[in-house]
Parts: sequence; structure tokens; C-alpha cells
Amino acid sequence: MGQKVNPHGLRVGVIKDWDSRWYAKKAAFGDTLVEDYNLRKTLKKQLKDAGVPKIEIERTASKVRVHIHCAKPGMVIGKGGAEIEKLRLQCEKILGKD
Repeated sequence: MGQKVNPHGLRVGVIKDWDSRWYAKKAAFGDTLVEDYNLRKTLKKQLKDAGVPKIEIERTASKVRVHIHCAKPGMVIGKGGAEIEKLRLQCEKILGKD
């Protein structure tokens, strides 16, 4: 009987990219990982009706960029960008940025 292997794990780095792209020093790695987890959890909870299959997080030294792939972008953006602004403020609160 064959071993069961997750096909996504085999494709990462070959034909698929990582969901998080950043590098952290050993001392800050755990905190950064927890921030990513909390950010994803909050965004999935807030956007459950928008059909969000994938959230990508990129970090540089001074910026955090979040790419949200969704089926209903109008629900994410809202009228005049009001909903996306609320999401941005929530993300800043989670990340501890001003």
C-alpha cells in the first residue's frame, strides 16, 4: 500500500509559490509567524462570504504586503473603498504598526 503525500507540499517551490514570503532572524521568527497566523485568521473570518481561497503575505524590512485572492472583490473593497480601509486598519492593529 502506498504512502499518502499531500500534493501541495510536493508542488511548493516547483510550480506553486509559498503563501508567505519573508525572512526573519532566529529571535524574531516566532513572533513573525504568530503575526502571520493571526492576520490570516482575522482576514478569513472577516471575508468568509467573499470567497477567499488564498491569502499571500510578503514582508520586507519596512513593509507588509497582503495579497487577497477572492471571488467577490466588491465585498472586500466595499462602497468607495470603505471595507478595504477597515481591513487595513485591522491589519495594522494586528501587526502593531501605526
